[in-house]
Amino acid sequence: MSIIENDHGTTARETAGTATPTLEVVKRDGRTLAFDDSRIGIALTKAFAAVHGVITPGHERTIDVLVTRIVEELARRHESTVMIYEIQAVVEHELLDAGERAVARAYIDYRVDRDLARSESTDLNHSIHRLLGKESSVVHENANKDADVYNTQRDLTAGMVGKAVGLRMLPPHVANAHQKGDLHYHDLDYHPYSPMTNCCLIDFTTMLSAGFRIGNAQVDPPRSIQTATAQISQIIANVSSSQYGGCTVNRIDELLAPYAALNRAKHEADAERWIVDPEARAEYAQEKTRKDIYDAMQSLEYEINTLFTSNGQTPFTSVGFGLGTNWYEREIQRAILQIRIRGLGREQRTAIFPKLLFTVKRGLNLVEGDRNYDIKQLAVECATKRMYPDMLSYDKIVELTGSFKAPMGCRSFLQGWTDEDGNDSVDGRMNLGVVTLNLPRIALEADRDQDKFWRLLDERLETVGDALMYRIARCKEAVPGNAPILYVHGAFGTRLGPDDEVDSLFRDGRATVSLGYIGLYEVATAFYGGQWESNPRAKALTLAVLRRLGERAAAWKAESGYHVSVYSTPSESLTDRFCRLDKERFGSVRDITDKDYYTNSFHYDVRKNPTPFQKLDFEAEYAPLTAGGFIHYCEYPVLQQNPRALEAVWDYAYDRIGYLGTNTPIDRCYECGYAGDFEPTATGFECPACGNDDPRSCDVVKRTCGYLGNPQQRPMVHGRHEEIAARVKHLPGDTRVAPALVDRMTEPER
Repeated sequence: MSIIENDHGTTARETAGTATPTLEVVKRDGRTLAFDDSRIGIALTKAFAAVHGVITPGHERTIDVLVTRIVEELARRHESTVMIYEIQAVVEHELLDAGERAVARAYIDYRVDRDLARSESTDLNHSIHRLLGKESSVVHENANKDADVYNTQRDLTAGMVGKAVGLRMLPPHVANAHQKGDLHYHDLDYHPYSPMTNCCLIDFTTMLSAGFRIGNAQVDPPRSIQTATAQISQIIANVSSSQYGGCTVNRIDELLAPYAALNRAKHEADAERWIVDPEARAEYAQEKTRKDIYDAMQSLEYEINTLFTSNGQTPFTSVGFGLGTNWYEREIQRAILQIRIRGLGREQRTAIFPKLLFTVKRGLNLVEGDRNYDIKQLAVECATKRMYPDMLSYDKIVELTGSFKAPMGCRSFLQGWTDEDGNDSVDGRMNLGVVTLNLPRIALEADRDQDKFWRLLDERLETVGDALMYRIARCKEAVPGNAPILYVHGAFGTRLGPDDEVDSLFRDGRATVSLGYIGLYEVATAFYGGQWESNPRAKALTLAVLRRLGERAAAWKAESGYHVSVYSTPSESLTDRFCRLDKERFGSVRDITDKDYYTNSFHYDVRKNPTPFQKLDFEAEYAPLTAGGFIHYCEYPVLQQNPRALEAVWDYAYDRIGYLGTNTPIDRCYECGYAGDFEPTATGFECPACGNDDPRSCDVVKRTCGYLGNPQQRPMVHGRHEEIAARVKHLPGDTRVAPALVDRMTEPER
């Protein structure tokens, strides 16, 4: 066994193991695992630390002796299997025999507290009391839910009940692993209590062209772009109320172009009646159509930002565009960007939704001289002023996922899939949910023993696999009538009858279910130290971890017929939860738990300052191994006067990564006119020029993982969203580029 560094600075030590390899432990949840005496050592170390504070060499020797006695006693009493409570009884007995009464009490108290916590997590009364007490981890868990409004309060209440019931529904070993923090079963407030799906690419093309039904109204195909965008917003609201994840309008410029053409035909008919000159008629029809396009896209922007779903939040919506080449498609692209640059309302605030996804493609808009290069320049300008759009690299997305498509919501990508006619199919597909593995915990438990790390990883993956298969099984229990907009009226493509199985839309790779992970940086740190990025052996370890996840995902797909994808989890408050639980268990471990957060996804350590080019080169190797969901970020100073600097990074990224987001200060103060980066405070953010912290007279927008958020309007007291936490801690959110470097990035050789 060994003891890792704790809050008081105790360093690691190694002693010979005394495990009995033939003994197996029956856990509370019914699983049977190989006996591991190091777990007893860790528990005793925590109990001694609780009583004595600093662990001395004398304490270490006492712990070694106690572990030996406990193992010998267990071997004497049990030949093959031992119940977990029997181990605990022996531990308590040996502590008392050794005269360590205070330590025995600490050990018992910890175990009782753990049992109480397990009980409370499924206790509805306790859950509701947490909500009524406005516990920050409950009311501030989601950056885009305002816990003060009635419908959100109602949803939070339902969510607390859903979590408690959901934990009871889960297989016991999965529920136990979630509660302990070995894994995270996402969106417990919705699933498995309800057999809901996660995120999707809505089949807008078919819904608009064939018509659809919402509530009591049968909606006919639109005959103008204004009506088309109005229908899109209604579809988004209804879909978002029938699932718990984000939704995407894929290739909206190409989707809406035919309806803009209908507008032009009407204007041409009017011009034919009233205007004699043919050129004047054409100009009139074109300008009227351009105005219609702008008004329609502006209405869509406002409608999405003013919508509320049944769960009390603005729909998590993304809009992909950039590949269209005809006049209508280019005008739609231009309008989207111009409207976002202009901002919302008289104060011109930054729109939080929809997330804009601009596609760059070689030969279309990548370099000067390409047909749509002017649109790309406008997209770059928009990103410097509003952080969106994010950039999708067309060729790289095809390489990584098998065909081109925008992500579903934040970052979840579908893999290439062909329908029964052999056609590549994207729209109308969905994700069935995420289960995220706590990788740093496995590395801490392994205590620098890589063989043990791989054994533990395989063991945890067994539980994760069971959790994923349970997600699928629960989703299959839905019936079309549960969510008519999804299954009956076209959002998921195929329109099912009342007795059809929803599983027909999930199996054979049409849907995905996601194996998530967090903390690759911390895994390498546990074995190679916190400055490992330039160590080839350390990086090879992190890549090998993702390959192992991919191997297991492929095996599960082969066994089940459902596509399991490896997914770089947008961890949000999970970066805090996993780390907090591990700090309680392992103490303060340098560069791992002492930060109070785990590093999101495969990102470069947020405390370091590589150039954007170094960061992109470093991260490029990871995305092919996590094609089910990924995004890269670079962080910059104010770029509004230097868009060429951002374009240089976009161009550099094109052949290296598939999906790039921009972090740049865009906060604004309406009292003094300051524009830049607001200073974090204990209660929110304030203008560095005049001290203004009133949300009514300032606009503070930050990245909350994949989406933007307004922490000034809805403070994230609990959630350690990585990019926000980095700012609050004065750590670079991903990469802060020095001003001199930004200047150099505009030189011709770049």
